[in-house]
Amino acid sequence: MAMTGISYETTAQDPASRALKVTVGLDRLDQAEKQAVREYAQHARLPGFRKGHAPDAVVRKRFEGEIRRYVVEQALRESWDAILKETGLKPVADPQVRNVTFEAGQPMQFELIVDIRPEITLATTGGFTTTRTVNPVTDEMVQDQIDRLREQRGAWNPLEGVQPKPGNLVSVSVTPIEPGKEPAGAAPHELVLGQGQTIPDVEERIMTLKPGETTDAEVRFPDDHPDESRRGATRRVRITLHEVKEQALPTLDDAFAREVGDFESVEALRTAIRSDLAAEAAREADARVREDLLRQIAQANNVPAPESMVHRLIHAYAETYQIDKAQFGTFASTFHPIAESQVKRELILDAVAAAQNLRATEADIDAKVAEMAAVRNLPPAKLYASLEQGKRLGELERSITEGKIFAWLLSQSTITEGTA
Repeated sequence: MAMTGISYETTAQDPASRALKVTVGLDRLDQAEKQAVREYAQHARLPGFRKGHAPDAVVRKRFEGEIRRYVVEQALRESWDAILKETGLKPVADPQVRNVTFEAGQPMQFELIVDIRPEITLATTGGFTTTRTVNPVTDEMVQDQIDRLREQRGAWNPLEGVQPKPGNLVSVSVTPIEPGKEPAGAAPHELVLGQGQTIPDVEERIMTLKPGETTDAEVRFPDDHPDESRRGATRRVRITLHEVKEQALPTLDDAFAREVGDFESVEALRTAIRSDLAAEAAREADARVREDLLRQIAQANNVPAPESMVHRLIHAYAETYQIDKAQFGTFASTFHPIAESQVKRELILDAVAAAQNLRATEADIDAKVAEMAAVRNLPPAKLYASLEQGKRLGELERSITEGKIFAWLLSQSTITEGTA
């Protein structure tokens, strides 16, 4: 395609991206260069010339680098504006600019990588069948929650002259031993044995020591260690055990129940925990129903997961989780199916919301804020301002929209209650 002084061609595309090769002609570049010279000539102060009266040749020589940057930026901006106007593309972010070539007497060329939101039309959004199964709450699950509460409030008491065992809290120093070098003293750190907070070989050596003792040992990293470079590797280390502590759990009685919360007895605490677990089980069952409906819709409509969107999502998560560059390949390979599913999910929800006009309105948001404010005993305006300042209104809007979408999808499908 060609515009005045600007031409472009599509070199690659998928439903969510375009790769464009753009050429800016010499006439267009010359216009931008003359404009840059005028700008610098009018505002620059050069020795021997009054402001605004320096010859163009002098201005070009003095501001050669600045003028070149001006021309490049002007060409990029004008090209992108013209392409948007002609193509009607709806980008989801600013384009990526690659491979810029700009030589004297030659047209300027560059590539634009444009991410766009694909338009998905769903032919089938109803008539599906799925089963809602709520997992039962067992006595063991309730007891496990109570045990966690006791552990959170348990005191750690030091032990003297004993070897630690799983469940003990230990303070240790682990220092690598390099051939021909005296091991540098490592700072002590604490860990609970048996919880996988260090490699098994180190834990085994720790449990052979008593407080104040040191041992040198060769330890092996497990084959499934998160750091691929260490899997199966061995290292000689010096381990010093400084302290051992054993946890004393509080007595499970009515006094403990009152300390945990507003409960008059242990039985009242158990009842509350069981109720919370049942509510969580119901939410998980609802979530499984929603995800199964989305899976069926994706299959029925052959919803794609454009690789550009999958790739962008993988990089976003890698940045969030601070994945090291050396580990990115493994992370990307493992996370790819999850990212692909997430992309399909977002496209389906967006398509349903658009087709059925289900996006959250200002009235929906105001009503939700008022509801949240009542629970928190706050004026709605104050909570709204707080959400706006924290940039959380978009999150609230998406939550409301998803709620409306799933309510509509459920009304179009058959849901049966199952038993676990």
